[in-house]
Amino acid sequence: MSKGLFITGTGTDVGKTYVTGLIVKKLQETGAKAAYYKAAMSGNERDEKGKLIPGDAVWVKNVSGITQDLDTMCPYVYETAVSPHLASRLEGNPVILEKVMEGYGQLKQEYDYITAEGSGGILCPLCFDEAKLQLEDVIRAMQIPCLMIADAGLGTINSVVLTYEYMKQKGISCKGIIFNHCHPGDVMEEDNRVMCEYMTGLKVLAFVKDGDRELEIDGEVLKGLYE
Repeated sequence: MSKGLFITGTGTDVGKTYVTGLIVKKLQETGAKAAYYKAAMSGNERDEKGKLIPGDAVWVKNVSGITQDLDTMCPYVYETAVSPHLASRLEGNPVILEKVMEGYGQLKQEYDYITAEGSGGILCPLCFDEAKLQLEDVIRAMQIPCLMIADAGLGTINSVVLTYEYMKQKGISCKGIIFNHCHPGDVMEEDNRVMCEYMTGLKVLAFVKDGDRELEIDGEVLKGLYE
């Protein structure tokens, strides 16, 4: 039976996609049939034929080694590097929940573990004009728990706790935290871990340094986060 996990972050540019690539790679290395999915992706470039290429999906595919077709990874791809709700206003093709769930449902029929990644932070609006659609609506529709990616450095206590409190208020399950941009031995980052764990009750499950190509977490522990 297919299982899923939703990767959210404390904000834009905390490295969700980078870490997601390592997560999918780890799953792949356990022998699991792993897939990647992102409802909406902004800030993409065009190929020589003018087709928009989902850059985040390309990164995950390349670093993880999965053979999943790129066209199944993201139903909404935008060129403008803004929130999806604004990108669709500028470019057309607004995000529709039913289409997002159709693509996700197809992957569930083919893969053991699906790692779904959000756009920006947990409050990112996916559509606003045609319908009011937030990232949390997609998470609820998928009926899967979340894993939070956070920067290990200055300011992360505030970002992590606010993100967690919002998720808790909305009834969204969070399985833990992964710290990105880590510097081993850094006193502040270690204190950030202690304080984030104390203030949220969540565990920091892994630490990722810039340039890492492996996620330091047991494969079976990782698979246990998926539901």
